[in-house]
Amino acid sequence: MVTVDEAIIAKIVRNGKHFEILVDPELAYEFRDGKTVSIQKMLAINIVCTDAKKGDKASHTDIEAAFGTSDIEKIAEQIVRHGEIQLTTEFRRKKIEERKKQIATLISKNAVNPQTKMPHPADRIINAMEQSHFSVDPMKTAEQQMDDAIKAIKQLLPISFEEITLNIEIPAQYSGRAYGVIKELHPEKENWLSNGSLAAKVKIPAALLEVIYRKLGAITEGNVKIEEVKGDRQ
Repeated sequence: MVTVDEAIIAKIVRNGKHFEILVDPELAYEFRDGKTVSIQKMLAINIVCTDAKKGDKASHTDIEAAFGTSDIEKIAEQIVRHGEIQLTTEFRRKKIEERKKQIATLISKNAVNPQTKMPHPADRIINAMEQSHFSVDPMKTAEQQMDDAIKAIKQLLPISFEEITLNIEIPAQYSGRAYGVIKELHPEKENWLSNGSLAAKVKIPAALLEVIYRKLGAITEGNVKIEEVKGDRQ
């Protein structure tokens, strides 16, 4: 468990009220990034505050109303996943550099120079990202930022990325949890079926297909239907 002095604040506003917890920066970042971590180890103290710096505790009534539970670990999950994590300047800079390399590696592995049909080295892509002043968000995954990064460096590097179109159907019992992932893909179409299932049509870089299968498969316990629209690869 991290000490209070080493911890950072994670906070969220619910029902017009502020809630804060003290967390381990590395574990909170990893949890936000989709990794499995020990919530108990992530927490510096098992207290929900209205102002962590002053040590002002939130009332039990407000906590229950905002989170629907008084379980500190479940509350911490909600705050870290959906709220704001106050990263230190040094930690944020470190994570931006790590994320930049991840984005560049992802592009290098899956995109090519259409003139030579060869991939661009990751270092060349990083240089193009910096020259184009592409802003890397350490709180978003490399996959979430890949499209925007490609748009930014296209003005500097000739680059080609194969795209595919998918029809996705999420069963009703998982649709609420999966909706956020679908929205991140900027669906061309989406609609709720009569049985409560969520149907969506999305266009993604072909390189992300495995990632989409993995994310939606985990959320739906493998009960997601994903079909590629034939003849629509670009």
